[in-house]
Amino acid sequence: MDVSLYSAAAAMNATERWQDMVADNLSTSSVPGARQQEIDFSAVQAGASAGAAGTNFVIPFAGASTNFSQGELKSTKGNLDVALEGPGFFTVQMPDGSKAYTRNGEFKLNNQGQITTNQGYPVVGSGGPITINPSSTEPVTISSDGQVSQGADAKGQMSITEFGSLKALTNGGGGYFRADNPQQAQPKAAATTSVRQGFVEESNTSPTLAMASLLTSMRLFESNQKVMQMQSDRMTRTINDLSGA
Repeated sequence: MDVSLYSAAAAMNATERWQDMVADNLSTSSVPGARQQEIDFSAVQAGASAGAAGTNFVIPFAGASTNFSQGELKSTKGNLDVALEGPGFFTVQMPDGSKAYTRNGEFKLNNQGQITTNQGYPVVGSGGPITINPSSTEPVTISSDGQVSQGADAKGQMSITEFGSLKALTNGGGGYFRADNPQQAQPKAAATTSVRQGFVEESNTSPTLAMASLLTSMRLFESNQKVMQMQSDRMTRTINDLSGA
């Protein structure tokens, strides 16, 4: 096995994954509450080098992780726009009845008067979906603990969830996360998260830094591509020399 050729190919695969991740970050940089995906490079043992008994070689490997740091809060003054300060997530009900979690608090009303996400997923309250009267002129207020009221009438309390292990969350795309393994994720009622009405949390992705990462990954890809071409040319010359061509 040509170790340099194999290593260059593995490096190209890793940088290609990096490019895909940066592209995903750029596509969600304008989505409120979206979380930046980060690349984690490591070296994994791949085998023993030919002609060097007992000598192992490693190749680069690219893994993914999520940056859960707080994004900046932007004032919108919208009654149904809410942002979270702290580590919690809004709980929403997916079409299949399961629960998902998001930091995107840019909510709206559906035809039944339920508070939903932009995709139409109902926001879960302590007693189920939260419903308000869309024809009422009474203002909608949302307290710091997520209590939704219309005038003096309490409509329900938003279910804000915190997790013992954010690493155990599964990225469902579009700013949604799932706790597919509750024993590892350890979901619990929010204790250190507060709600701010009239704000939305922006994505924690910096488009400028993402573009810089994209350029870096492209250069690395091209460099390893050149290494592969050089090794391929060398092997071709060696074969030709041995065959007497």
